[in-house]
Amino acid sequence: MKEWFDIVAEWSVLLIDWMALILIVIGTVEAFFAALRLAVGGAHNNHERRLVWLSYARWLVAALTFQLAADIIESSIAPTWGDIGRLAAIAVVRTFLNYFLERDLNETREKDRESARG
Repeated sequence: MKEWFDIVAEWSVLLIDWMALILIVIGTVEAFFAALRLAVGGAHNNHERRLVWLSYARWLVAALTFQLAADIIESSIAPTWGDIGRLAAIAVVRTFLNYFLERDLNETREKDRESARG
């Protein structure tokens, strides 16, 4: 039974890590082309640039969430101090990214509301 659990957990970790990788690649490609479009278009609007980077940050936070899930599963199989340290580091990075992303999103929403009012 334990062998079966280990096999399923290992394959799950691999699959979830691939999902995270796909999210990172999609987000990076999207951000690259959006930034390129702004650079070539000569847009000097900081608001548009900020929206591009906020969108990219959302992709990265989603990918980190998947990586965190994979690390939780992996540490349940055979936890080492290295696994626990990596899990803690990813959790801290994800928490900080989420905090700053939410803060930036709220600032952007507030600026949008102010622009719409006046």
